[in-house]
Amino acid sequence: MSKPVVAIVGRPNVGKSTLFNKLIGQRLSIVDDTPGVTRDRIYGDAEWSGRKFSIVDTGGIEPSAGDVILSQMREQAQLAIDAADVIVFVTDLRTGVVATDADIAAMLQKSGRPVVLCVNKCDSIGEPPAEFYEFYNLGLGDPIGVSSVHGHGTGDLLDAVVEYLPAEQEEDGESELIRVAIIGKPNVGKSSLVNRISGGNRCIVSDIAGTTRDAIDTEIENRFGRFVLIDTAGLRRQKKVENSIEKYSVIRAQMAVERADVCLIMLDAAVGFTDQDSKVAGLAHEAGKGCIIVVNKWDAVEKDDRTMIEYRKSLEKDFSFMSYAPMIFISAKTGQRVDRLFELIRHVANSNAMRIATGMLNDVLAQAVARVQPPTDKGRRLKIYYMTQATVKPPTFVCFVNSADLFHFSYQRYLENRIRETFGMEGTPIRFIVRERGDK
Repeated sequence: MSKPVVAIVGRPNVGKSTLFNKLIGQRLSIVDDTPGVTRDRIYGDAEWSGRKFSIVDTGGIEPSAGDVILSQMREQAQLAIDAADVIVFVTDLRTGVVATDADIAAMLQKSGRPVVLCVNKCDSIGEPPAEFYEFYNLGLGDPIGVSSVHGHGTGDLLDAVVEYLPAEQEEDGESELIRVAIIGKPNVGKSSLVNRISGGNRCIVSDIAGTTRDAIDTEIENRFGRFVLIDTAGLRRQKKVENSIEKYSVIRAQMAVERADVCLIMLDAAVGFTDQDSKVAGLAHEAGKGCIIVVNKWDAVEKDDRTMIEYRKSLEKDFSFMSYAPMIFISAKTGQRVDRLFELIRHVANSNAMRIATGMLNDVLAQAVARVQPPTDKGRRLKIYYMTQATVKPPTFVCFVNSADLFHFSYQRYLENRIRETFGMEGTPIRFIVRERGDK
């Protein structure tokens, strides 16, 4: 199941980013002095009272100068609000209620989303000052006093947030549903692929970059099973992200990766590989998702009998960091090889969720160690006592060793290759956790 989303909104300089850092428990550099500048990290995960959820730090809402900025402000805020299950509206005790706060409060009341009113910069302990009670005028219920710098009141704030989160759902009916996020740069044909598969104009298709803003879900059922295709906004380089609408589109694309089982990393065959393709693929790889490299617009490439072989070899070098990912060459326009996608998606999803018995795993380990001796350093040889699988999605293996320092990356890669040879696991990253004997 996807995690609930909590959006932090408010005007500039009320302490949203500081509160965001405090709630997720990490000190992240988040800077947004200019509307439309994308931060390096815009969302994070949090847990409170046994509930896990994602928190989105939005840019400051400032309806200060002219109709254009006002309309952009409303669109920016509305996108963040629409994506959220709960909204934390941050205000500033020191400045009191200003006109912008009242405008934002009115917008939030119309949204129908639950809102938690946070009054930040309540840095002193004890009874709140008289100015605190002014925030009741916003009509959003009882305000909660918080100091995002010191952490005072954040527990009460999270209690209120968790109270509004949607109820956790059982995954019985969802277990067989495979969620597929289609990611890539703008104009590689993501929406065209969804339309081709669904047999209709499910998504707007245009040559204009940035046409798709939302992460649009389309459910498909065929002989390979039930799938949800998530069409996402094109992911451009950060300095190319020009406005706040696109910024929230990028957030939604990243969240689509989070809730997907398999990611289709789409490339434009006519353009070829770019650095941005590598960064897009890195999102899915780091998130531990099943990955398939989909080369679209293959009909637009002039070919001979060697073209696909040479193209594949070139991409294998470009995507060397995720050599496990299978490739398929398609045309969303003509439908070429699109019918093969679902069989491949099902195969990759099964690999990503594969669980291997400890006995079988250690048989493979024993054979691998006998074939290539573990590395040594200053007379000490690495000993791997045993291996067990800790979790799936992605498959994660815990190795108990005599010295973690001796377990070199190259030997981990060797073991990974042996596991892949034996059990398949095409299309999924594999993780290793190294534990020294005696570690808890």
